[in-house]
Amino acid sequence: MKRHPSLLLTALAALLALSGCKNTGSLLPAVSGKAGEIIVVMEKPDWENSLGNDVRGLLAQDCAWLAQKEPLYNLVNVVPSAFADLFKVHRNILLFQVNPQIDSVGIIFKHDVWAAPQCVIQLSAPTSAQASELLSQKGAMIIGSFEQAERDRVIRNTLRYEELSLYPKVAEIFGGSPHFPSGYKLRKATGDFVWIADDKEGVYQDVFVYRYPAESDPFTLDKIIAHRNAMMQDNVPGMFDGTYMTTSEFFPPTVEYLKYRGRDLAQTRGMWEVQNDFMGGPFVSHSFYSPDGSEIIVAEAFVYAPRFDKRQYLRQVESLLYSWEWKKPETMEEKAEN
Repeated sequence: MKRHPSLLLTALAALLALSGCKNTGSLLPAVSGKAGEIIVVMEKPDWENSLGNDVRGLLAQDCAWLAQKEPLYNLVNVVPSAFADLFKVHRNILLFQVNPQIDSVGIIFKHDVWAAPQCVIQLSAPTSAQASELLSQKGAMIIGSFEQAERDRVIRNTLRYEELSLYPKVAEIFGGSPHFPSGYKLRKATGDFVWIADDKEGVYQDVFVYRYPAESDPFTLDKIIAHRNAMMQDNVPGMFDGTYMTTSEFFPPTVEYLKYRGRDLAQTRGMWEVQNDFMGGPFVSHSFYSPDGSEIIVAEAFVYAPRFDKRQYLRQVESLLYSWEWKKPETMEEKAEN
């Protein structure tokens, strides 16, 4: 399986803050297009040659965290002369300006230019070769920008249509919780493990939250997986006696270390399977310290969709992990009311 570059969330957030373009003068239309889709504005000769190949190699590479081949994004080429209002309201746009009259090479990240919530990335260069070089240099940030935009849309819709009963139940146990959209239900809750599920016919998009005592150097891959397997064996049984969820060894899991909205976390990706059975699918987890540092909190998303492509299902449920919010302390007035 191919692996896309690290998302570099901290650097990306700083870059977007500096270069983002906000519309404050008028109301923008809602974005169009499908989730996981990018409009690439580029002349046809460039699209059919090396520059287009480089764009496809970056943005349509195989997803690193899926067993079956699926592209990271679906790309649609639009030539500049046809880039009219119909395409300008798309959710994700990668706009190439390749012209000998351009005297510098550069890339600009913009938000909400023609629609909202929109991500527009403009790449300018005098030649196709220089555009390809810039694409290679800034590939991680380009991917990270589109990934974050997709997540933010999911979180925005989640908060708009939130299942309000879930956050307080999970936060009461762990001191914090992701937010969950309508349709999710509490399936299991113990003192150290919660299972929140959105299970439809043929598609499961579920979240686990669990905890265990902190130990020295807790965020190595071996320790994260060992604790995961122990927690799954105790709490996630399969359909038959002697079966339970575990971590696949056939697809070695990976871990990377991120800083997101002030929280340091270890992000682990891998494949889950059911011991002594034939079920399986992708998972991603965020491991981080509790506020007092005494425990490790893990928020994990997984997908089971044996008859469908899984990229978008995983991206949707994974986005919920990024909505994690610690429970705010009660004010004196709230304490008095309780």
